[in-house]
Amino acid sequence: MSCGSDMTLLDCTGARISGCWSLRTDRSGSGEDSLDRLLAHAGAPRRKSTTSLCKTEPPLLRTGTRTIYTAGRPPWYDEHGAQSKEAFVIGLCGGSASGKTTVANKIIEALDVPWVVLLSMDSFYKVLSPEEQILAAQNDYNFDHPGAFDFELLVATLRKLKQGKSVKIPVYDFTTHRRQKDWKNVYGASVIIFEGIMSFVHKELLQLLDMKIFVETDSDIRLVRRLRRDITERGRDIEGVIKQYNKYVKPAFDQYIEPTMRLADIVVPRGGGNMVAIDLIVQHVHSQLEERELSVRALLASVQQTQPLPQTLSVLENTPQVRGLHTIIRNKETSRDEFIFYSKRLMRLLIEHALTFLPSQPCVVQTPQGPEYEGRSYSGKGITGVSILRAGETMEPALRAVCKDVRIGKILIQTNLDSGEPELHYLRLPKDISEDHVILMDSTVSTGAAAMMAVRVLLDHEVQEDKIMLVSLLMAQLGVHSVAYAFPKVKIISTAVDKDLDEFFHVIPGFGDFGDRYFGTDGSVSLSGDEDQEQLSL
Repeated sequence: MSCGSDMTLLDCTGARISGCWSLRTDRSGSGEDSLDRLLAHAGAPRRKSTTSLCKTEPPLLRTGTRTIYTAGRPPWYDEHGAQSKEAFVIGLCGGSASGKTTVANKIIEALDVPWVVLLSMDSFYKVLSPEEQILAAQNDYNFDHPGAFDFELLVATLRKLKQGKSVKIPVYDFTTHRRQKDWKNVYGASVIIFEGIMSFVHKELLQLLDMKIFVETDSDIRLVRRLRRDITERGRDIEGVIKQYNKYVKPAFDQYIEPTMRLADIVVPRGGGNMVAIDLIVQHVHSQLEERELSVRALLASVQQTQPLPQTLSVLENTPQVRGLHTIIRNKETSRDEFIFYSKRLMRLLIEHALTFLPSQPCVVQTPQGPEYEGRSYSGKGITGVSILRAGETMEPALRAVCKDVRIGKILIQTNLDSGEPELHYLRLPKDISEDHVILMDSTVSTGAAAMMAVRVLLDHEVQEDKIMLVSLLMAQLGVHSVAYAFPKVKIISTAVDKDLDEFFHVIPGFGDFGDRYFGTDGSVSLSGDEDQEQLSL
């Protein structure tokens, strides 16, 4: 993506672009408007977590500039913050134009599960030399040979994606036989469907597949489909297509592809029209996903709270000014205008305090009067602020006010009332965030479940743990211990730490539902993770 920020959550309702499914998302605005305003007039019904095989509406809501999951991604890590379950990978193999993509789409449709990535082997053709380019233009290059694929990149990419990491997928142009300059970012897969003619040929690749499906289609039908596709979609002429089919495609099927049918767990005759086979596949995938479900919030309750607060925690000095601001904000009689005003003052103090933990180096400058001044300057490469929507977004102005040209990312994490677990619904991060120091912002941290998920997302995008600062106006002791226990290198910064939580996981004494008090809502629209516990009503 070329907008300077990446929306990398993928599922079956997007547009297929060179082998992966990507959500249509905003590429122009800065996203300054908060999600509660975008969703205030949305009337979509509550969507419960389901494993039904029936066809439903896509689990998405598009509101102006954003595409949001109404069915979120549950935790893919344990209470230690480490990944404890991998994505389920389905491998689809078959001859050229056998209907692999159609079968993949039918499976996705029947699964009715968000966070499904369709990855095509076609994206991993090798970069051709000038001589090979000439042969390809003359239909004399063999694209149906194992040597035509970049298996090293393919295996590394699929393994990383299966491990829950963010990956970049090459975009192959079949007209010019070249990779495009901009690669596609992919992240957040619960299920990966990988399809290609050589899916079962490579031993190391085969080991990454949890389920292997071979799509069997009559050779005459495959030829007709290939003629139609290559002529209409790839700009080829009929003579060139037939020449290539007879010289390369058919021999490759006989030599490399058909023999791998014996490796398949399921053979699907007639391709996408075989709904009996597709239903059996979907049932098996659902059973596998149910076995991999985790209960992170319950595990957090077992975190040792009898231990002293961790050394990675820094609490703003409780000066008379800070205590006075807390008095106003915690007072239930405080009007909304005053709540916003004094919250902003406290946020500014908190952000200023957080910036003192950024790395610095000696710096000597010359003053206007001539003498030199020995000072300090920031020694990192960049600074990115990431807000946990919705309440964390309120802290962005304070960060922008004291940190010039800071880049901003956003994460939406919502509690699922059926499971009690946090779920990832939306993500937008700047490019090359892995090299930055990241200030992760949320107004309140109670159990730490949402904060842990946000940190895990950053780690999956290769942000270094010791470069992450979790900044929150108010935290519960459980939340502090949970984050520090899972991520001991993350710096935790707050203005106060309260001891208890009530039965609804609200911080006690706390200052109520920060998002509702700040935005003037009544709790019917809840868009944040840790401090907003109500169901997301879209």
